Amino acid sequence: MASIVNPDPFTTRPEIEGTFGVVATTHWIATAIGMAILEKGGNAFDAGVATAFTLQVVEPHLNGPGGDVPIIVHDVKRGRTEVICGQGPAPARATIAHYKSEGLDMVPGTGLLAACVPGTFESWMMLLRDYGTMRVRDVLEPAISYAHDGYPLVERACATIQTVEQLFRKHWPTSAAVYLPNGEVPRPGTLFTNKTLAATYARILSEAESGGGGRDAEIERARKAWSHGFVAEAIDKFCRTQDVMDVSGSPHRGVLSADDMARWQPTVEAPLTYDYGRYTICKAGVWSQGPVTLQQLALLKGFALDGLDPTGPEFIHLQIECAKLAFADREKFYGDPEFNEIPIATLLSDAYNDERRKLVTDKASLDFLPGSIEGFGGVVKLRRAEGQREAVGALGAGEPTVGRFGEVRGDTVHFDIIDKAGNMVSSTPSGGWLQSSPIIPELGFCLGSRAQMFWLEEDHPAALAPGKRPRTTLSPTMALRDGEPYLAWGSPGGDQQDQWITQFFLRHVHCNLNLQEAIDAPAWHSEHFPISFWPRTARPGVLVVENRVPKATIENLRERGHIVEVGPDWSEGRLTAASRVGPRRRAAANPRGMQGYAAGR
Repeated sequence: MASIVNPDPFTTRPEIEGTFGVVATTHWIATAIGMAILEKGGNAFDAGVATAFTLQVVEPHLNGPGGDVPIIVHDVKRGRTEVICGQGPAPARATIAHYKSEGLDMVPGTGLLAACVPGTFESWMMLLRDYGTMRVRDVLEPAISYAHDGYPLVERACATIQTVEQLFRKHWPTSAAVYLPNGEVPRPGTLFTNKTLAATYARILSEAESGGGGRDAEIERARKAWSHGFVAEAIDKFCRTQDVMDVSGSPHRGVLSADDMARWQPTVEAPLTYDYGRYTICKAGVWSQGPVTLQQLALLKGFALDGLDPTGPEFIHLQIECAKLAFADREKFYGDPEFNEIPIATLLSDAYNDERRKLVTDKASLDFLPGSIEGFGGVVKLRRAEGQREAVGALGAGEPTVGRFGEVRGDTVHFDIIDKAGNMVSSTPSGGWLQSSPIIPELGFCLGSRAQMFWLEEDHPAALAPGKRPRTTLSPTMALRDGEPYLAWGSPGGDQQDQWITQFFLRHVHCNLNLQEAIDAPAWHSEHFPISFWPRTARPGVLVVENRVPKATIENLRERGHIVEVGPDWSEGRLTAASRVGPRRRAAANPRGMQGYAAGR
C-alpha cells in the first residue's frame, strides 16, 4: 500500500497557517506586538501601526521616526485596495540652486541636506484614524516600553554602529551619546535603551490624551504635537543652527523647517496595477520604484516560465534581462507625477513591451538600454562603481543596502499582516536609520536621507524641487487572484527590492512553491543600473548570486556573458509574505539574518 504521507520539501521554518490572523515582519519582537494587537481585538491596521512604531525602536539601523513609508491596504469594509503615500516631499528651501551654491553636484547621502519632510508619524496616524479601531495609547505603548526598558540589540545593529563609530565620535556627538553607551560600541544582545525617544513618544501620548474627547480627537492632538508642536520645533531648530558633516566631506546646515512639516499630510491614492494571468499586482505609483515589478512582468509574460527550474540559468537569465530593461526605464522616466507627466500607461502597454522584449536574447546585455517615448524622460549619466560602495559605509552614506557580495549592511524593514476579517496591510517603512544624520538631542531620533534620490539636473523627471517627492525605492506589494485579495509581500533592500519581489512571485506562481519555499529559494540581484543612493553608481553586467545557486547554473550564466559574483549562502533579501484564501491565513518570513519572523493562529 502506498504511503499517504508525503513530507513537504525542507524549509528553514514552517509556513505559518491559521484562521485568526497572521503577522510577518523583519523582527521577532515586532511580530509579537502585531499578533498581540490582533489578539486584543484590533484589526490588521491597528496591528500595523503598533508593529511600525515597534520596528522604529528595535531596528534603529534600518528605520526611524524621521523616515518615510508607503503603505498598501485592502480594507474589507471599503471593498478596495488603496495606497497611503507617506513619502514626505523636499522642503521649500530645497532648490537645485541652493545645493549647487553649496558646491554640490549631487545631494549628499547623509546629513541634513538629505532630509525630506518626515512621513512616518502622520501616515501611521492616518492609518489608525481612517482604517483602525484602537486608540493612540494602544499602538504607542509597546514602542515606549521597549525604548525605555530596553530590548536585545541584534548583531547587525551593532555592526552598523561599529561602521560609523568614528563618524559619531568626531562629528556627530549627539549620536555618540545614544549609540555608544559608556563610550563603546554595544555588543550583540546588549539590553539597549533610547530613553529620549521613549520620552518623545510619551509626551506625544500625554498631549494626545490631555483634552478629552474620543479616539479621533486624540489622534488629531497627537498629529499636532508632531507636525505643529514640540517635535517640529526641535527639528526646525536643529536644521537652522547645526553645521553637520556629511558624505560630501563638508558640513552643511539643513533646509527642513517646522513650516514644511505643518504644511504636509499623507495622501491616499489608487494603486498602479498590472494583470498577469489570473493575478492583478498592486504597487505604489511612479513616485516609487514599485512599477518596476509591473514592467518586469509585462516583459516576462512573453516567455514560457511554467515548469522552469527556479535555480536554473534560463529562469535567472530571463528575470535579470527583463529587470535591466525595467530599471533602465525607472532611471529615465520615473518621478513625482504631481510635477511631471510620467508615461506609465505606455511603459506598461503591450505594444511598448513587445518591442522592448526583442532586446532580450540568449546573451547578457552589457548596455544600459532605457526605452524611447517621444517627449518624455531625462538623460541619465552613468557613473561606474570603482570601489566607492565599500568605502562610503564609514561615513554612513547611502542606505546602505547590500554590499558587493549581497551581504546586508543594513537596509530597511517590512511587514505584512492579514486579520480574521481579511483586512490586509503591506508596508515598507524606512529612512531615519541611525547612520543617516545626527540624533536631534531633544527627540532621540535623526532625520532621513531620502532627498539623495533627487537629481540636480533641471530636465530630469526626478530633479530636485521644493514640495516634490523623491523617487523612493520603498516598494510593498499586493496581489489579487481571480479578482479576490490574495497576497501581500515585500522586502527591504533598496534597488534590490523589486528584483527579489519579482523573483518571489515568479517562484510562487510558475514553480508552485509555497510562501516559505519561495522565500527560502536561492536568490540573486543585478547591479547593472545606477543605484538610487549616493554615489549613484552602476556596475554594468554584474550579477550577484547566492552560493546556493548550482555551480552548473553559474557557469552557464557566465557563458551567456553575465559577470557573476558569488556571495554567501544566505545573503539575498529579507522577504516576508502573507496570503488569504477563504478562511485560511498563511505567512512566511525570511531566514537570512535569522531575525525576520511570522506568527499566526
